[in-house]
Amino acid sequence: MRRVAVSGLGVVSPLGNSAAEVLAHARAGRSGVRRLEIPFAHRLTAPIAATASFDEGLAFDPGKARMLDRFSLLALFAANQAVHGAHGALVDVDRARAGVFVGTGMGGTLTMDSGYQTLYGEQSDRIKPFTILMGMHNAAAAWIGIEHDLRGPNMTYSTACSSSTVAIGEAWMRVACGQLDVAIAGGAEAPLSPGSLKAWEALHTVATMDALDPTASCRPFSKNRSGMVLGEGAAMLVIEPWDRAVARGADILGEILGYGQSNDASHITRPSVEGQAAAMNAALRAAGVDGHEVDAINAHGTGTQANDRCETAAIRAVFGVRADQIPISATKAMHGHLLGAAGALECVLSLLAMQHEVALPTMHLQLPDPDCDLDYVPNAAREGWAAQVMLSNSFAFGGTNAVLVLRRAR
Repeated sequence: MRRVAVSGLGVVSPLGNSAAEVLAHARAGRSGVRRLEIPFAHRLTAPIAATASFDEGLAFDPGKARMLDRFSLLALFAANQAVHGAHGALVDVDRARAGVFVGTGMGGTLTMDSGYQTLYGEQSDRIKPFTILMGMHNAAAAWIGIEHDLRGPNMTYSTACSSSTVAIGEAWMRVACGQLDVAIAGGAEAPLSPGSLKAWEALHTVATMDALDPTASCRPFSKNRSGMVLGEGAAMLVIEPWDRAVARGADILGEILGYGQSNDASHITRPSVEGQAAAMNAALRAAGVDGHEVDAINAHGTGTQANDRCETAAIRAVFGVRADQIPISATKAMHGHLLGAAGALECVLSLLAMQHEVALPTMHLQLPDPDCDLDYVPNAAREGWAAQVMLSNSFAFGGTNAVLVLRRAR
């Protein structure tokens, strides 16, 4: 197995549209969650979301923008940024040995929602001709492959909230075992359509809005947490063999050491301590890392009662008494839950946190929960924390758990 380097990062998110912006805002504890000021807001029980400040018309030619759903536009923007930042990762590469791996939970839900509104709401048969091509889950990966002439595997993964962690992990395996020489991997999600927002509300997993401060509505691991806040965005990585990155003088941003998966196989929405612990242990085995080497964790940390309690217990099951010594960041408090793109954004934040020696904060953690009693870096970043190895956890509806093991570039 070859060492795998991360040589490019791209991001568009509620915390900003570059690695520098995202890190600065996360470090400062700035929330991207806000009250929704949209015509449909009055029909929402909790009109809040974490939105990305992203103007499709400014980022892309209008003709192209009309052909892509917002989730694909976000993905392509992040991928282009990552390729540009990798400074030549695709130069002189055999295009048949370069692949694309993208995770998304809901695909082109804005396009599909618009089509249903036309058909059922307006009683019209004038559906947009490209509705299927815009709405299909693999559209984002396909457009990235077309944009960069990548002719190797073009894969889309949809495992709910772990989709992009799975995508990055599967790309890592292809590069590590020698099948590919470069891959673009990550996730994208744009779930803020009226139908999607109402459907998530019906599931009773969405946070109630904080009446005094809507930006503080997501409170992972706090006793008064009430649920998750939906977010939109995309994050992409360029990954390649370590030796290739070194040989071409790349600015290496971190290393992917391993990836583990498990399936709860018990309940479609209820998390499992055993399943989450199994994924973390599988990732550590794949990375060849002992639990004592893990310096920090980016938690799945959704802000739901069940997940946060379960994840705390799973971390204790894996690390034993040492769990109390590991800083754990739940960054969804700031950027919301990007569903299929969440794992990719959290992977980016983990790499940046190690590179800049900071443990990112878990914001809005005001009331300790006896069932969530680990070190969650509450309410303020911890500067000078020089983590060398981090886990990035993603646990999903459907029971697909996925964990990445990351190492600071050295």
